[in-house]
Amino acid sequence: MPDTYSERHIKSTIVAGSVYYFYEKSIGSPKQHRFIVINIDPLNDPKIILVCASRQIDYFKSLRSNCPCDTLVEMTPLQYPGFTHKSIIDCNGVFPMPISAIANKHKKRKLQELPIMRLRLVRDLRRGVLLSPVVDEEIKALLRENNSSQH
Repeated sequence: MPDTYSERHIKSTIVAGSVYYFYEKSIGSPKQHRFIVINIDPLNDPKIILVCASRQIDYFKSLRSNCPCDTLVEMTPLQYPGFTHKSIIDCNGVFPMPISAIANKHKKRKLQELPIMRLRLVRDLRRGVLLSPVVDEEIKALLRENNSSQH
């Protein structure tokens, strides 16, 4: 079956650092969130690995107090203009999904594309996931530089 317009669009634009704004029911909040693509090669990986930004900085610091501090990455709107407030990204919680799920949200107009995040910031997020004691090894394997042909 040929790709839909939305699949072609997402596949032609997705990169490490793509940021999408959408609702994700597994979060348990009725609000939309900003999700950052942290794959090295998202177009060719079997799943897109997303991390989620939140404005609840104190909550996540308390929730993840037993995790390495580098697994929580704080960012300001000066660092990433797609944020409207100081935010925290909990690299202990990842959201793997097929590219078709992102394309489906786009097709249903339930996804907003935000400016691409600088690669230096994405690398900080990737490092946070790799340092996490709770993220599956299968996810971490997708994020290791030496497992990819791209650098």
